[in-house]
Amino acid sequence: MIDSAMPRPRPPHLQRQVTQHGRVVWYVRIGRGPRTRIRAEFGTTEFDAEYQAAISGAPRPKKGAPAIGTLAWLIARYRETTAWSALSAATRSQRDNIFLQILKSAGDKPLASINQTAILAGKERRAHAPHQARHFLDAMRGLFRWAFEAKHVRIDPTVSVRNPKRKKGRGFAAWTEADVAAYEKRWPIGVKERVWFDVLCFTGARRGDAVIIGRQHVGIGPNGENEIVFRTQKGQEEIEVTIPILPVLARTLAAGPCGDLAFICGANGRPLTKESFGNAFSEAARKAGVRKSAHGVRKIAATRAAENGATEHQLMAMFGWLSPAMAQLYTKEANRRRLAREAAHLLANDSATSIPSPDGKVRAPKQKQK
Repeated sequence: MIDSAMPRPRPPHLQRQVTQHGRVVWYVRIGRGPRTRIRAEFGTTEFDAEYQAAISGAPRPKKGAPAIGTLAWLIARYRETTAWSALSAATRSQRDNIFLQILKSAGDKPLASINQTAILAGKERRAHAPHQARHFLDAMRGLFRWAFEAKHVRIDPTVSVRNPKRKKGRGFAAWTEADVAAYEKRWPIGVKERVWFDVLCFTGARRGDAVIIGRQHVGIGPNGENEIVFRTQKGQEEIEVTIPILPVLARTLAAGPCGDLAFICGANGRPLTKESFGNAFSEAARKAGVRKSAHGVRKIAATRAAENGATEHQLMAMFGWLSPAMAQLYTKEANRRRLAREAAHLLANDSATSIPSPDGKVRAPKQKQK
């Protein structure tokens, strides 16, 4: 017999039946179609997963596979989409690490339980490291925006969650000329650590691009000079960057050691990942007495270019920036320093200082009569 005495509201198409032995069993039946038995215990995550599978006509979840309707199931489906594959390899790797942490703590949670409160709690657990909290929110926004459009969830729990405030500061410390001199003294031409620095400094490449630049990226420019051409990912956009190989970099690369496909290599010529290279480079810098990162080398490269007269659009082309905002930081600072040097003589309260006349001729100050 069919027993209708069950709590309301009842999920659509779900039927409860008590067998002649007094056992309660559950079925899903849409209209007059076939009945699908749900074997999991009522009220459990597994029950919800089997119910969702029966409603959608999907096969029963395989043993060991994420239960349908759970956060782990949603993340697995997200990884199969073009929304995921369109992300850069670096972004996917970063978000994979974030998802791995989430799956350990909440992978079995039903999607209905992932609300704004849960997202805020995840953000607060990372409050000690604002950049981690920001990356967490970026990952969850990408996941739930897709899930909402695909109608896997009724609401996007990330919509009203704000990013943590950025700490005021200049970010990674830029290298100084003194830092460069100390590093070059510790790591002369002919060692891999020098190749690391010169590739970073004389291409201006980001760490993730620097580790893949190699001979396959070298071509002949319009004036017959060797140049490096590579593509870099900035957000959803891919940008082509062309950098001539300066004589100083050519000497370093000729001396090596370099890898087979990438100039930058580790022990025995093996390639390095972005993360392992960042750690190895920081260690090499510390041995030279410089406690700064690979990204700081990119900053001194941009500073040098700006101080030597590079325009904002030239900086954008060299460093793969999409907007002039970042380039303006360097050009403004370079202009400020240049103007300060030119005007420094105005600080001197010296009546003997020669003063240019309106006609441009410099005349010595008049001598006081005794």
